[in-house]
Amino acid sequence: MNKQKPDGTDLDHSVTRRKFIGTTAVSSAALLSGGLVSLLRSTASATNFDFIEATIPQLQAAMASGALTSANLTSGYINRIQSLNPTLHAVIEVNANAIAIATALDNERRHGHVRGPLHGIPILVKDNIATNDNMQTTAGSLAIYGSQVPADAPLIQQLRAAGAIILGKANLGEWANFRDDEAETYPLAVGWSARGGSTNNAYDLSYTSWGSSSGSGAGAAANLCAAAVGTETDGSITGPSAVENIFGLKPTLGLISQDGIVPISHQQDIAGPMARSVTDVAILLGIMQSQQTDYTPLLQRGALQGKRIGRDVRFFDYSYYGSGIPGDELTVAFANNALSVMQSLGARIVDIDTGDVFAYNGDEFTALLYEFRAQIADYLATLTHTTVRTLADLIAFNNAHCTQEMPYYDQDVFLLAEQFVGYPNDPNYIAARTH
Repeated sequence: MNKQKPDGTDLDHSVTRRKFIGTTAVSSAALLSGGLVSLLRSTASATNFDFIEATIPQLQAAMASGALTSANLTSGYINRIQSLNPTLHAVIEVNANAIAIATALDNERRHGHVRGPLHGIPILVKDNIATNDNMQTTAGSLAIYGSQVPADAPLIQQLRAAGAIILGKANLGEWANFRDDEAETYPLAVGWSARGGSTNNAYDLSYTSWGSSSGSGAGAAANLCAAAVGTETDGSITGPSAVENIFGLKPTLGLISQDGIVPISHQQDIAGPMARSVTDVAILLGIMQSQQTDYTPLLQRGALQGKRIGRDVRFFDYSYYGSGIPGDELTVAFANNALSVMQSLGARIVDIDTGDVFAYNGDEFTALLYEFRAQIADYLATLTHTTVRTLADLIAFNNAHCTQEMPYYDQDVFLLAEQFVGYPNDPNYIAARTH
């Protein structure tokens, strides 16, 4: 295949958070033609409550006071998606029933029933998390478009039960960036999928949103939702959160159910919250996890007093693991400044060394190849309305639809993983995963 540049990588327009804050009903044409003055117009719901940059507690307070309804809030986010998504490519699909669901939740509130802090709150979820509704779950690929998942992922069940509105599916690096090693190489299609295109950074349209939770990051940053859910195997929540200036958390493995998540590896995959404030991340985490917990009482001034925060010293030497992207070397100073702030708030900074990542990342990749080949087949077996059942089927589909599926990078990781049979008993697999 002749490789192209992903959509949007040749743009040279910088869009800051401040410009996004005031956006309303702005077409992507206005953005791309430099019509950024119109971005400064305020965006408000039909009740004139300005929801842009509002936290989940602020949205709840507005709904409790009658200044805002969930239906108006949901409509406001959908309007922003319609205006900005042609430029950002952050959202693959909007839930056609979102406003109806919001209206029902408004009725519950009027009758005195508020389920909790997520009641009536619209969120985006990454398109590798199963939703058993009118929306697709495809990991961004055309290969399983039209398939049917057996049920909502447990984390989706818990979000719905808590009153959250699944506003839509967020774009991602296709197959969570495990199809080809070039997918993780800037400035290629780090956040690209065949269904959603290439996600652009909400602050700088010429820059990537990273991946693989690219749409979750850009969607939260650009106020296309109140908050979002991503997934991570290696850096797929923390990377997009960093470049989109939001907060993201990869929880401890096992804290949130993996069921219903399109897998790379059950040994490393987990979903996590991505939002514009630490409080919102804490609210989402507490509701998404298997044993639900309210973390918000812990978010108090003085909470860092006496806490030990580790500084992994190897990674504070940019020459050791730096990306080489111009300007990225400044992140070391930013991280050190953040640690200084934590120290000023009472934390104790402890220098540590977790070891040489290059001594084991080859074994990690080997283990992931074994795990993906077996576990993706297990996942595909749960789907109906599709004939795609194995990694070999996915490879064949991509070859047959290479114009749509492989315009920017190939499927070398898929091809390599297909050779790694024998999970979980092959001695080579056991040695790699153990190391």
